[in-house]
Amino acid sequence: MYYNVKKQRLKDIIYITLILLVAVFSTHHIYYKFKEEHNIDYNSESLDVIFHEKTGPKVTLSRVTPVTDSVGLSSKAYTFTIKNNLTEKVSYQIKLLDDLKTTEEDECKDYQIPKEYIKVSLKEDKEDNIIYDLATLEDNVLYSTDIKALAEKTYYIRLWTAQDSVIPTGSLLHYHGLINVIENNLSVEVGE
Repeated sequence: MYYNVKKQRLKDIIYITLILLVAVFSTHHIYYKFKEEHNIDYNSESLDVIFHEKTGPKVTLSRVTPVTDSVGLSSKAYTFTIKNNLTEKVSYQIKLLDDLKTTEEDECKDYQIPKEYIKVSLKEDKEDNIIYDLATLEDNVLYSTDIKALAEKTYYIRLWTAQDSVIPTGSLLHYHGLINVIENNLSVEVGE
C-alpha cells in the first residue's frame, strides 16, 4: 500500500479550513444575534441614542437594600450611547423621569420608593461618577452638556437605596424610571 503524504496534508488543510470557517461564521452569527437583542435605538436628525440593555430606556430599582455610595456604585449599570450625526456640536440634557406608564400597568403607584431615599449616579465614558439624590434633581435633569461634531459618548446610570433610608430591607417598594434625552429642547426618546 502506497501512502501519499502530500495528499494527506492537502486533506488535513481542507478539513481544518472548513472547521475554522464554520467556527468563525457561527461565532459571528451568535454575537450579532445577541447584540441586536440588547441594543435599542432611538434617533433624531442629529442624535442617535443606543440603549445597551433589553429594557431600553427603562430603569428599575427593585430591591430595597440601603447601601453606602461605594456599594451603590458597584451595582448594575444601565448603559447607553449618544452619537452626534452632524458636523456641528449639539446640546442635550439627560433626564431621569418617573415611568408612569409602567407604574400604571403594574398597578404599583402605592409601592414606589420615595425619591428622597433613592440615589442615582451618572458616569460619562472615563469621567468620575456624579451622585445625586433623586428628589433634589431640578426638572429631573441629571446632566446638561454638548457633544462635538460626529462624536460619540457612552453613559452609565446606577440606582440604589440610600444608606440613611428608613425603609426596611426587603420591603416590596420599588422604583420605575425612564432615561430621557432632550436635544435642544426636543425629546429624542421619551421612553414609551
